[in-house]
Amino acid sequence: MPEIATATPQMLRRLNAATVLEVIRSSNAVTVSELMDATGLTRATTISVCEDLMARGWIRELENQRDFGAYQKGRPARRFELDETAGCVLGIDVGVLKTTVVVADLRGRTIGRASKPFPGVEIEADERIRVISQTALFALEAAGAAPDSVLAVTVGLAAPVGRDGNILVSQPFWSLFDVGLKKALHDLHGWAVVLENDANLAALGERWRGSAVGVDDLVVLLAGERFGSGVIESGRLLHGTAGGAGEMAYLDMVDGVGSPHGLAALARMWAAEALAGKSKTALRTAAAPGSEVTAQHVFAAAAEGDKVALGILDRLSERLARVVSTVAILLNPELVVIGGAVAHSASALLEPTARKLAAYTATPPRLAASPLGDAIVGIGAVRHALDRVEENSLDLVLRRA
Repeated sequence: MPEIATATPQMLRRLNAATVLEVIRSSNAVTVSELMDATGLTRATTISVCEDLMARGWIRELENQRDFGAYQKGRPARRFELDETAGCVLGIDVGVLKTTVVVADLRGRTIGRASKPFPGVEIEADERIRVISQTALFALEAAGAAPDSVLAVTVGLAAPVGRDGNILVSQPFWSLFDVGLKKALHDLHGWAVVLENDANLAALGERWRGSAVGVDDLVVLLAGERFGSGVIESGRLLHGTAGGAGEMAYLDMVDGVGSPHGLAALARMWAAEALAGKSKTALRTAAAPGSEVTAQHVFAAAAEGDKVALGILDRLSERLARVVSTVAILLNPELVVIGGAVAHSASALLEPTARKLAAYTATPPRLAASPLGDAIVGIGAVRHALDRVEENSLDLVLRRA
C-alpha cells in the first residue's frame, strides 16, 4: 500500500501563501477580513502570510481604511494589493522578417514594446539572436525596467514546438528558427525562456484579451502568408506528440484549397493575375509604381465597389469557408477567430464565409475577426509567461526582495 504523505508545517505555510497570493492577484485591494472570507484562514495566519509575501516582494500594504476615509471608528483594516512592479515578463514574437518584444508588468499591462527587422531571411543564427536580444533590451528600456527584473520569457515562433520546448525541424522553413535562442538568452541575460508555436500563443492571447474571452472550444487561424491554427479544447491548449497539432500542411490535399497559402498571399497572387489581363480595375493604380498590390489594396478597392477586387474577395471567402470547414469537421469548435495582420481586413469576409460554410459542414462554428491585429502573438506570449510566473511564484526570487 503506498504511503500517504503527511502535511508538514512548511508545506502548509507554502499552501497558505499560494492561496492568499492567488486571491490578491485576482483582486484589486483586499482587506484581511476579505482574505479570511476567501481562503478560510484565521486572522493570525492571514496576517502572517501577508507579511511574509510583503517581505518576499510580491505584495504591498496600502494606507489603512481610516486614513483612506472608509472608517471613522474602531480598528482600521489592513489592505493589501499585488505589487505589479515587482518584476516583469517578456512576450517575444519572432517572425521571418522581424521580431517584436512586449514587456508587461505582473498585472499583464503592457509597459514597453519594440520591433526590429532582421537584415535578411537567410541570416546566421548569431545575427538573428543579436537582433532579438537587442530588441528585448530596447523594449525594457522603453518600459523603464531592468533586465534582471524579468521573471519569465515566452518566445513565439512560426514552427511546431513540442511539450519539451524543442522545435520540430523536419521542414526547411522551420529550421530558420532553430538558432539556440533559449540557451542564448539565458547565457546573455539569465532569463528563463520557453519557446512556443505562434498560433498556439495567438489562441491564448485571443482567449485572454480578444474576441474569445470565456470560450473553451476555440480555434485561431493565423491567415496571413500561410494558414496555421492554435487549438484550445475544453480550455486546454493542444500540442500533439511533437507540437504539430494545428499545423495545416494537410490543406495540400483538400479539394478546392490545394495549399496552405493564407489570405494575404492569395490576395496578392490573384490581384497579380487580374492585372496581367485587361480588366479595368482600380487595383492598377492602388500601389506605387514598381510596388506589388497587397491584400490591403484589394480589400480597400472592394470597399469602394471595384468589381475585380470584389471578385477576389468572393474567391477568398470561398477558400476560407473550405479551410474553416475542415477545422469544424475535425475539431467542432464553438468559435473560429481569424487572426494576425489580416484580421481587420478579413472582417469583410466573415458574413459571406459563414453563408458558404453550411454547404461544407453540419457543425459550422461562429466566426470572428481578432481585434488584436498583429499584436496577437505577443499578447499570447505575455499570457503564457504570466502563467509560468503565477504557477511558480513562491520559487522565484524577486530582484528587490
